[in-house]
Amino acid sequence: MNEQDILQHLLEIEAQSLSLVADAQAEADRRVTEAENRNRTRYEERYAAETAALDERYRKELALVREDYQRQIEDYRLSLASMPVDKAAFCKLIDACLEGDF
Repeated sequence: MNEQDILQHLLEIEAQSLSLVADAQAEADRRVTEAENRNRTRYEERYAAETAALDERYRKELALVREDYQRQIEDYRLSLASMPVDKAAFCKLIDACLEGDF
C-alpha cells in the first residue's frame, strides 16, 4: 500500500466514524424525546388524577361545612324561639334608654 492508499483508507474510516457518531446521536436524541414524551404523559395523567381527587375532597368538605352551618343556624333560631320574651322588661329598658337613665 502506498501513502495515498493509506490516506484514502483513513479518510474512509473517518467518514464511517462520523456516520456512526451521527447515527448514535440521532438514536440518543430519539430516545430522549421518547422518554420526555412518556414522562410528560405520565405526569399529566397523575396530575389530572390528583387534582380530580382533591376537587372531589374539596366538594365533600364544602358540603359538610355547609350542612354544619345550616344546622348551627337552625339550632340558634330554635334557641331564640324558645327563649321567653319579657315585654314589660323590654319596654322598661327602652324607656330608660330614651330618658337617658341607662
